[in-house]
Amino acid sequence: MGLACAYSVALVGLDGRIVEVEADIGSGLPRTVLVGLPDTSLYEARDRCKAATSNSGESWPQALLTINLSPATLPKAGSHYDLAIVAAVLAANDVFQRGRLAKTVLLGELGLDGRVRPVRGILPATLAAAQAGFTQAIVPLRQAGEAQLVEGIEVLGVASLDQLVALFNDRPIPIVEPIELTGQSLTAGSMQKDLADVVGQLEAKWALEVAAAGRHHLYLHGPPGVGKTMLAERLPGLLPDLEVHEALEVSAVHSLAGFDLSDGLVVRPPYADPHHSASMASIVGGGPRMAKPGAISCAHRGVLFLDEAPEFSSRVLDSLRTPLESGVITLGRSEVQARYPAQFQLVLAANPCPCGQAATPGGRCHCPPMAVRRYADKISGPIRDRIDMQQAFVPMKKAFLRVAASQPAEPSTVVASRVAEARARQAYRLAGSGWRTNGEVSGPYLRTQLPLPDGLQIVEDAVGRGRLSPRGVDKVLRVAWTLADLGGRDRPGRDDVAVALAMRRGEPAEVLSRSGA
Repeated sequence: MGLACAYSVALVGLDGRIVEVEADIGSGLPRTVLVGLPDTSLYEARDRCKAATSNSGESWPQALLTINLSPATLPKAGSHYDLAIVAAVLAANDVFQRGRLAKTVLLGELGLDGRVRPVRGILPATLAAAQAGFTQAIVPLRQAGEAQLVEGIEVLGVASLDQLVALFNDRPIPIVEPIELTGQSLTAGSMQKDLADVVGQLEAKWALEVAAAGRHHLYLHGPPGVGKTMLAERLPGLLPDLEVHEALEVSAVHSLAGFDLSDGLVVRPPYADPHHSASMASIVGGGPRMAKPGAISCAHRGVLFLDEAPEFSSRVLDSLRTPLESGVITLGRSEVQARYPAQFQLVLAANPCPCGQAATPGGRCHCPPMAVRRYADKISGPIRDRIDMQQAFVPMKKAFLRVAASQPAEPSTVVASRVAEARARQAYRLAGSGWRTNGEVSGPYLRTQLPLPDGLQIVEDAVGRGRLSPRGVDKVLRVAWTLADLGGRDRPGRDDVAVALAMRRGEPAEVLSRSGA
């Protein structure tokens, strides 16, 4: 008879809380009682852990076994508590010394054969353990590399329960074939595509460069086949690498979402392009009890591309209003609130009508006028008002092959170098403000802490005619600063404001020279 404690981590959003797993072997009929607000997958841990212990050559207590997950008021979800539960039970059964569990966090799911299976959220859970003062973390062997990304904590990987018992008893570690990771690989989906693949569309390419330089939201619209999707897919290749703290934050979200981080931290801006049939929960995040991150959080510090945007549910599109402004998403449930970062760069792409031919010169559009209007209105006014720039695509007037031969396009590396220079100017100007790009700067800071550009009369006229909202004024100022940064100017001029206003409205704007307007 005895009492022992082990430790695991409960994740609420990206915030981790240490959970004390107590196992008490008392007098009474043989049965296992699990308390502490477990969900279904955790409640089934009783049977998984018992079978895994027996199949590993250890004995499960033949008495009343009570397992408590403390704090009892915090809902617990997931199967990653298995390893801590078994460790507490074996320590209470004197299989190894109970002191070996002090300052050690255990994370991992157990199979019936005793092998340790990978789980989601290893990186944020290890971060929480290190911040709570724990010195050691025991995780599934294949995820040890992910946990070792956290500094200040010793990480040990185990492939089976046999190895865990041998480790705590200082015996030779038996060789066990670990279970392979099944999460989606980030390297497979992060192949950078070259901007040189896009033929023509010089003005659209310039708009993409401006969006990349200032981290501005972009709306691409035009007939099918003109390159909207190709351009959007090449935006991540123009963005600079993530800084260390950004990479750790993005990697924590991806770990919780189930991505394979065995190759290390995510150092490139992520890219998410959900299908237009995606549900609300898959986009913003959700779940019955413990909400999981959605596409907007997986695109944190990167690009969220919604192709065929009018085909998305209006509720899904409108759910982006708050995170577009705040950079976070809070998912409330009856028992907990999960908070995830969602500072993404939004790119929308849309056809002019259901058939796509409404704006095509000489096109044969058969859509009724009301159908064309309803299609455009699916992207609501509040969402459009949060978009910094709009870019209209037009069909090529020359033969496709002739354009491809006569206009060799710049590769992404050349454009990315200009973007990096503009980002460096922004970082220098905004040093100490908490922001690093023009797209993040607040309106009050723009109007009071930075010099106002010349030529604001055209902006005031647009406001007076009701063609520009107060939010739109800030959007125009942000884009104007980005144009100045790309041109190497210390302050936006009249031409920068005029071009920024044209980009905001989606009107044709002359492609500026690289040396300035």
